[in-house]
Amino acid sequence: MSEEIQTGLIRISDDVVATIAGLAAVETPGIAGMSGGISEGLAKRLSGKNVQKGVSVEVGQVEAAIDLRVIVNFGSKIHEVCRDLQENVRDAVENMTGLTVVEVNIKVEGVAFREEEQAVVEDPNNRVK
Repeated sequence: MSEEIQTGLIRISDDVVATIAGLAAVETPGIAGMSGGISEGLAKRLSGKNVQKGVSVEVGQVEAAIDLRVIVNFGSKIHEVCRDLQENVRDAVENMTGLTVVEVNIKVEGVAFREEEQAVVEDPNNRVK
């Protein structure tokens, strides 16, 4: 975004918009994390410093389009989680930047299981840990 005002020009970088979108995404209930994508190997859950992973943005003068690759928690209603995710990301980006978000596209790339369930599945002797 760039805005010309009497005192100068304001520009918001794509990385800033991607960070805002990533943080809003991982704070959405039902989202286990962001996915690095197939090109980076198996889907990895990322948070904190890597919130831009799984986020791509196109920022114009007054509008932005956002693509997210996410991992949802097992048992969540994916369509409801994704609607909430779209709303949370749109609200966060619009409120913090003043840009109009024209679309938030979501690709669900994985399902995360609780760690207790994974321990049972991963134990070759099928013993509960």
